Amino acid sequence: MLIPVPFTDLTSQKRRPVIVISNNAYNQNKPDIVVAAMTSSPAPADFAFTINSSDLSRGRLNRPGQIRVDKIYTLAQAIVVKVFGKVNKSVLGRVRQLLQDLASEKP
Repeated sequence: MLIPVPFTDLTSQKRRPVIVISNNAYNQNKPDIVVAAMTSSPAPADFAFTINSSDLSRGRLNRPGQIRVDKIYTLAQAIVVKVFGKVNKSVLGRVRQLLQDLASEKP
């Protein structure tokens, strides 16, 4: 999806791709969605991984991108600009695992 995402200092926003991580039941009953940021930056990050079009069950990406599990937003569904596709279950599994790692108390 393409959504206007605020900068961390809230001074502005820019249209960015995101991955919806909230489940269908939540999305159908709430006006919001929970998303993880996606970036085209190839720089390695601790809680990120790269996906490409083969990681989608529907749609396609113009180029590979990194899902940043450490950048989570709750945004209104009404601000969705465009839907690019749907990630496969394997990608969602990796997102869940990284979220657990991020929330873990391990040093």
